[in-house]
Amino acid sequence: MYIKDFEIRWSDVDANKHLANSAYVNFMGHTRMSFFKDVGGLSLQDFNKLHLAPVVLYEHIYYFQEVYLGEPVKVSLELTGLSEEGKFFEYLHNFYDAKGKNLAHGEMLGAWIDSKTRKLAPLPEDIMCKFQHMDKAATYRTLTKQDTRRYNKRPIDLKL
Repeated sequence: MYIKDFEIRWSDVDANKHLANSAYVNFMGHTRMSFFKDVGGLSLQDFNKLHLAPVVLYEHIYYFQEVYLGEPVKVSLELTGLSEEGKFFEYLHNFYDAKGKNLAHGEMLGAWIDSKTRKLAPLPEDIMCKFQHMDKAATYRTLTKQDTRRYNKRPIDLKL
């Protein structure tokens, strides 16, 4: 399990003086990018050279306890799914206080796009190999395109 440390800043809190929901999303994204660099050896510049960009297909967060300004939090990341060609990936995040109490739980499903064509793209073989050898969650599974339709949500256009 990968863990990233954060301290709640003034800009992370909302009008209720606790960690804003947007900050949870930002912390999860920052944790993923740190994971790619620290564990996979892949920086944003590396992805830019490959014309690869991660995109979020969905994120779902369950909140258990409030988090306040100045408090330290740890955000974990576990790889819970990867498609055979690496086009789709799924991560589990947990937020913990300094004593290890679970404050929130986040699930995200993402994909890689070619930043030139703006189409879904598989991972290059050398990067896919790195992902296949990373630690995986106990619930890890091979993802299929069907997993991206888990909630059967489709766009519904507004009649103007």
